[in-house]
Amino acid sequence: MISFDNTEIAFNSKSSKDLRRAYWLFKIVANPKVVSFGKWATHFAIKTHLPIKGIIKATIFKQFCGGESITESLNTSNQLAKYGLKTILDYSIEGKAEEKDFDKTVAEIIATIEQGKSNENIPFAVFKMTGICLFSILEKVNTGIEKLDTETQVEYDKLNQRVDQICKAAFDANVPVFIDAEETWIQDVIDRLAKEMSLKYNKKRAIVFNSAQLYRHDRLVFVKNEIVHAREHGYFLGIKLVRGAYMEKERERAKNKGYSSPIQPNKEASDKDYDKAVETVLDNLDVTSVCVGTHNEESSVKLIQLMIDRRVEKNDSRIYFAQLLGMSDHISYNLSYKHYNVAKYVPYGPIKDVLPYLLRRADENTSVAGQTTRELSLIIKEISRRKASIKII
Repeated sequence: MISFDNTEIAFNSKSSKDLRRAYWLFKIVANPKVVSFGKWATHFAIKTHLPIKGIIKATIFKQFCGGESITESLNTSNQLAKYGLKTILDYSIEGKAEEKDFDKTVAEIIATIEQGKSNENIPFAVFKMTGICLFSILEKVNTGIEKLDTETQVEYDKLNQRVDQICKAAFDANVPVFIDAEETWIQDVIDRLAKEMSLKYNKKRAIVFNSAQLYRHDRLVFVKNEIVHAREHGYFLGIKLVRGAYMEKERERAKNKGYSSPIQPNKEASDKDYDKAVETVLDNLDVTSVCVGTHNEESSVKLIQLMIDRRVEKNDSRIYFAQLLGMSDHISYNLSYKHYNVAKYVPYGPIKDVLPYLLRRADENTSVAGQTTRELSLIIKEISRRKASIKII
């Protein structure tokens, strides 16, 4: 088995300066009040054109992002590759609303696919539907595709064309593409499009991957049904399993609108369904490929044990672990050291445009129980280990 406590392996790629920066960043995001003030101050500085870009780039951007462009991010990718880690280039632009921006995002996603075609260190591409379509259009379509007004139908047709353009590029390049999960009130249309693309492009292998957020109480059944559908219709299912990223928003909306919350009653229920979903996929590897996106040590260990029990090779191309850049290096690097398939999500884009992603990352680290504490404890352990080794020398 594997130990995630080996900080020498986990932080082998990090200088002492990198560790100190990470320490202070996680120390800050551990305090909700500081994060709240920091978000306000950052928005204020950007709005008033204060020169803070350099500060952001040298701190939180450097920790969680690969660069401002694909070219810059390749430096990060090459560094990860030295330790056996693959890269998922994630163009993390949010909140755009114009056609030209959507078209630019499509072109950028296809550029990451083309990069993967010629670069063995980039096995996947990824995109979000809200990056190429207005949220309001997705919300309208989600309520029922058969009763769309003319304007919404036109916009939905454009979305369909953009998604097909991306998935066809992935198919032609033989580079699988992940479609990220989003809020429940737009997820049905995302699932529908992902299934349409899977039927079209997954006949020989999983090229199009949909995502399931297991903090939803209905997603385990969803995963099982997707496997049944793939078998019945003769295609390979690509699935990315995550716990989820919209919990507070989902609960608040359900409460305000008076409907039953789609979120699991507690963390234990979410963990149970997540691990069961992983097991279900491994029991159906003949028709599935999976990316297990998790920062949870126990889930990672359970997957390893499932692979051992089922005599699945460590480097089986149908199974990937994935974590975000700048987080859970103790999982990523220790898994890679033992020759499992591991990829880091490497967000990139112009600093101003990536800022919403970075601020959400800070929020999520603050809200996830134990995440920041664990990161800090491991960083402190490695700093102490390095100091002790210097004294011994």
